[in-house]
Amino acid sequence: MSPARTRFLAAGVAFSAGTLLLAGCSGTSGTSSGSKDSITYALPANFTPNWILPIGTAAHLNTNNISIANTLWEPLIAYDGSTGKIAWNKAGSIATAADFASDNKSVKITLGDRHWSDGKPITSEDVKFWFDLIKANKAQWAGYTPGKAPDNWTSFKAGDDRHFTITFDKAYNPQWMLANELNSINPLPEHVWDRGSPKQTWTYLNNAAKNIGSYASNPLWKTVSGPYTVKSFSTAGKVVLTANKKYDGGEKPGIATVNLLPFTTADAEKNALRSGTVDYGYIEATDLDQKDSFTAQGYEVKPWSGWAITYMPYNFNNPAMGAVFKQLYARQAVQRSIDQTSLAKVVFNGTAVPGYGPIPQAQTSDFLSQAQKDNPYPFSTSAAKSLLSGHGWTEQGGVMTCTSPGSGASQCGEGVARGTKFEMQVLSQSGSTVTDNMMSAIQSSLAKTGIKFSIRTAPVNSVLSQTPQCTTSQSICKWQLSFFGTAGSWYFNAFPTGDSLFQSKGGSNFGGYSDTAVDRLISASTTSSSNQAIQDYSAALAKDLPVIWLPEPDYQISVVKKGLGGFSQDSLANFHPAQWKWTS
Repeated sequence: MSPARTRFLAAGVAFSAGTLLLAGCSGTSGTSSGSKDSITYALPANFTPNWILPIGTAAHLNTNNISIANTLWEPLIAYDGSTGKIAWNKAGSIATAADFASDNKSVKITLGDRHWSDGKPITSEDVKFWFDLIKANKAQWAGYTPGKAPDNWTSFKAGDDRHFTITFDKAYNPQWMLANELNSINPLPEHVWDRGSPKQTWTYLNNAAKNIGSYASNPLWKTVSGPYTVKSFSTAGKVVLTANKKYDGGEKPGIATVNLLPFTTADAEKNALRSGTVDYGYIEATDLDQKDSFTAQGYEVKPWSGWAITYMPYNFNNPAMGAVFKQLYARQAVQRSIDQTSLAKVVFNGTAVPGYGPIPQAQTSDFLSQAQKDNPYPFSTSAAKSLLSGHGWTEQGGVMTCTSPGSGASQCGEGVARGTKFEMQVLSQSGSTVTDNMMSAIQSSLAKTGIKFSIRTAPVNSVLSQTPQCTTSQSICKWQLSFFGTAGSWYFNAFPTGDSLFQSKGGSNFGGYSDTAVDRLISASTTSSSNQAIQDYSAALAKDLPVIWLPEPDYQISVVKKGLGGFSQDSLANFHPAQWKWTS
């Protein structure tokens, strides 16, 4: 994932049938386009868009929100995988050039000759407007990690309407700065959105964005820079986009009307595919044996691989189990109880790869360490149980229980009280057959180790809002484990650093993991031109287990109407409607 564009994609693809075909296809016509002027795109099941403001906050980070917002307000620098490789897509960007100083301590940005939909020019002041908003409200910005943007941006100086310079606090790797920080900037229409001070404006914009039902009618959201505008946006998640006739950028819409359809279940979405009412949808891994039936209906089946990792965060501040989670041997016992090879092969039907650390493993890269590749904690429930037995735990009634408290080498560890049972609960993304099957398999293997694992489910937006960063004394801190990764938990920008995820107080470090040595490795990866620092980080977290590492699935197994082309499926998990075209 990655600053304001946080790819913590908890993108859900799943669910059981029933209510949803109605909910998914309410509002605008749910029928397939049948023409060159419109398209119907199935959103991931039970993962409804709920935020229009192109500034992420913790409860509104799903990838659908990001993709829609960037279609309305183009990023300064669109650094993504939409062209078939992860790179700067200048056609979808407001900026046309980024010239780093020879010492890599500043960058001069050139804006294209671009205009807002109301005819006003897009200027350096619109970028500074975003800059000042984030500077003044950084603690509320989901992309914020102390010491990173905007802290490390020491000044913003406009040269003229189309040129400005951002100065850094030290030299940075230009690739990292472009791909992971500058790409988070969205020029915003200052002449429409400004409400006085940055704090007053922040409050005003966030309050307005909470009113989903007004997205299509509120004049605030009418002034855009991107290829589309909002025609309708229902609270149930159905979104209709229409081409922005005043758009003067490089990605002219190929299709005039885009219907984004929500589904509460994957079965309902699959029924819509079978009935021909969806042009661009998906199936689950368990449906691959039905591939021929979809191709016979005029579809192509195209796996969509993601630049992502999948995991379950521990809540290290949970009052009941936080002390247990802080013991490395306990995390090792949990990890050794996860049979990733079987999960990838059986549950995911071969559409996932095991993931043993913080760097994506579905694609070859120079960022991956040998230690992570080699899997430091191979599956063995007997070895896992021995780890616990060797640290003061005894099985009682099928559950390992701390019988030797204390901080000695063969004791339970600091803060773990006598009688503590190794019982933990996950709040998991609901509705996905694949996720449900994975959780059941994990539950069974943990039971063999003597760890009781209970499962609660909720829609992904609820999972995200109910498992936030917290302190032990807060009532919201009762959550123990969280899962929001049916299609991958975190989608990175091009440079897969862990500043938001695993750096102390990182904006998306939900469980409160903290290690000073890891902090230094993360910081080094952002400044060094060598990949050694990020490989060292990869090795360190493969061994230290800040989360439970899980298989990395394909983002989606897409089912696309033949004749729809002109695009690549973005491995950063964004969708780009302006690139879609009916070619036949």
